[in-house]
Amino acid sequence: KVTLPKSSNRGGLLTQASLLRLTANGTTTSPVVRGAWFSERLLGLNIPPPPSNVEGIEPDIRGAKTIREQIEKHRNITSCNACHQHFDPVGLALESYDIAGGYRHRYRAVGDLGEPVKGFGKNGHAFQFRLAKNAESGGHMADDTPFEDIQDMKAILLKNPRQIARNILSQWIVYATGAPVSFADRKEVESMLDQCMPENYGLKSLLHALVQSSLFRKK
Repeated sequence: KVTLPKSSNRGGLLTQASLLRLTANGTTTSPVVRGAWFSERLLGLNIPPPPSNVEGIEPDIRGAKTIREQIEKHRNITSCNACHQHFDPVGLALESYDIAGGYRHRYRAVGDLGEPVKGFGKNGHAFQFRLAKNAESGGHMADDTPFEDIQDMKAILLKNPRQIARNILSQWIVYATGAPVSFADRKEVESMLDQCMPENYGLKSLLHALVQSSLFRKK
């Protein structure tokens, strides 16, 4: 366990470098991919696949446009925004983290745009990239609640700890029983969450509630 100052840009699963690297493609970051990944696995949102007639976004590695500016075209289309409004904000809040999970203030770009970076990499060659536009991590949730950065985002998500606990518990049930959580299981899931509420839905209390439940013992 590591104690971090309140001003730290780390803390929790959302800012773990390993997960941030997993949700990048090795060249660029994508608020859409990161937002969908974390929203499905942390919040339990059911995100349908995109329509087949919607083209993917090609990142502008020249630095002329940020990824935020590019995805606005999706958010301006009603049929696209119906889904994107729920997971894009999480991804946008993580734009201050690069493809390796390192914290950044500005994007890197190749070409003639931006400020050249002096120095040499580990391979002994001079840096070929430039510093381009600022990496903005603010935005609005689907209900128009504003956030400035990932710290604000985490505070917003923690206002509904039961949703996060429900998703964690549901994933554990799938892992422990080998079967998905069915409609008939919902009552017992909510009962387990009620048991864990006095403990603020701590992981230990969730695990204890699960192994003592009939879902774990009989399903």
